[in-house]
Amino acid sequence: MAAASPTIVNVGYRSTNYWVVSVGTSRLLVDLGWPGLFGSLEAELKRMDVPLKEITHGLATHYHMDHAGAAQDLKNKGMRLIVTAEQVNAIPLMKQFMKPDDNYTEIALNDNAVITCEESRAFLGKLGFDGKIVHTPGHSDDSVSLVLGSGEVFTGDLTHPGMATEEAAETVAQSWQRLRDHGAKMVYAGHGPVRPMPGDRQGE
Repeated sequence: MAAASPTIVNVGYRSTNYWVVSVGTSRLLVDLGWPGLFGSLEAELKRMDVPLKEITHGLATHYHMDHAGAAQDLKNKGMRLIVTAEQVNAIPLMKQFMKPDDNYTEIALNDNAVITCEESRAFLGKLGFDGKIVHTPGHSDDSVSLVLGSGEVFTGDLTHPGMATEEAAETVAQSWQRLRDHGAKMVYAGHGPVRPMPGDRQGE
């Protein structure tokens, strides 16, 4: 029996994309809002007819404030946070960049689903998703991407290979190649429109 095709809804605001991935009744949120602006995220979910209570799990592609700033607010509403081993130490580091007027809710560390990327396919499978979390450094050491079996890939702020600095170029190229090796075809990035994978005829 073929797996159901995922539906993808953008609930982003303030120039950052936040993606709700749904398969049947399973919903996963990729990237988790700005600090202090949970209300804006909640409003976008309502506008796009996505019930917040149905988002059982969330994944930050990396721990910068525009991608993980509302993580604990979401957790407080019942979402469980998926954290890869590469990301554990980055969570408390994010706090040092927050200012009092950001109204950041600090992320609790003791109740997250901490997994390795190697464990991610089985973990996501239990939630109803055909996919894998892949470590994709280049923008930051804790950056990960979610690749679905149907070819969609959620890359956060992974640098386009044509825009990488000389220092980061090799790391960035390796990350994109890793995604190709896992079957990535269409890029759902943290900013900007959906586009083909870099290196494809339309995605140069």
